[in-house]
Amino acid sequence: MNLLHTESLRTFDTTLLSRALVIKLRHHGDVLLASPVLSALKRVAPQCEVDALVYADTAAMLEGHPALSQLHWIDRDWKRSGLFRQMAAERNLLRRLLARRYDLVVHLTDHPRGAWLTRLIKPTWSVAPESALRWWWRNSFRTFYRHPIGRSRHTIEVNLDALRRLGIQPAAGDKALRLVAGAAAEARIDDLFTHFDLTAGSYIHIHPGSRWLFKCWPAASVAQLADALAAKGFRIVLTAAPGASEGRIIEAVRKSMNAAVIDLAGQLNLKELAALTARARLFVGVDSAPMHIAAAMGTPVVALFGPTDDIAWAPWSAVARVVTSGQHPCRPCGLDGCGGSKVSECLTQLPVAQVLAACNELLAGGWR
Repeated sequence: MNLLHTESLRTFDTTLLSRALVIKLRHHGDVLLASPVLSALKRVAPQCEVDALVYADTAAMLEGHPALSQLHWIDRDWKRSGLFRQMAAERNLLRRLLARRYDLVVHLTDHPRGAWLTRLIKPTWSVAPESALRWWWRNSFRTFYRHPIGRSRHTIEVNLDALRRLGIQPAAGDKALRLVAGAAAEARIDDLFTHFDLTAGSYIHIHPGSRWLFKCWPAASVAQLADALAAKGFRIVLTAAPGASEGRIIEAVRKSMNAAVIDLAGQLNLKELAALTARARLFVGVDSAPMHIAAAMGTPVVALFGPTDDIAWAPWSAVARVVTSGQHPCRPCGLDGCGGSKVSECLTQLPVAQVLAACNELLAGGWR
């Protein structure tokens, strides 16, 4: 660390913060897991207006956060609208960011756009993950935080390490996930409750899909589990993201089931999904954004993990069970299926009985 970075740390003072920008340009779950950073910043600097910059399709993960002042976003579709429209949109975003006159930028990934924006914004203080990227990265920020070497650490803690590097020690209350469903989403779920004659706690929410199929449990196994849970007297609600791949998973599950289900696949936005899962007796799903949403809403969670790291991405909840294969010492390998095949044997061979046992444990716990 050079002299400039050392001096920056020595002079950092939260009482001098008027506006801060948190940048998280990743997927939905990643953005939700960054929400504690906003909480911690607002607690130590209550006078500071805390803004965030995310992709437009992930904005729902932070909208309504009690610590958030303004939410800026980058639309991935800008690049498809033609060069001139894209340039105009980028220019308008930069104007909005410059107008805020940020004292602090907290960049939570190694996305190069964050480096360029920080150079243009010119905050007094800035922090980003340490990276081996080219010289312009090292000269774009005042200081850097390090990722663990050789061991996993939960993503929430890694995000908060950015603040620790500045001398801000998060309190226990800062670490809670914050996701606000909102009145419109709650009203939509009220209507669905009336239509399907549902009540809170009477159903189990199963979201078996992911945009990455190598993270998914076989549809036949999901169906067996759902039938076993339905036999206990719970109604089963299936959800999936819009799109053909997850829709095919739900179709296969339904064809393999004996019990009746409520199929809401592709019918809910992220806020509505949060409002639905908040009222469920239990959530069952794979390593995906809906699993993190369920944890944020305080719903008991059974999470199935295959090749991905369950230490880094486990549901952030005390009322959760992570189910993994004990027969595959190669996991978590981080690969997109065995050998890159898109099929993960640590999931395809995961017994239904093992997952059902985790569900029964939470159902017997009386948390809802």
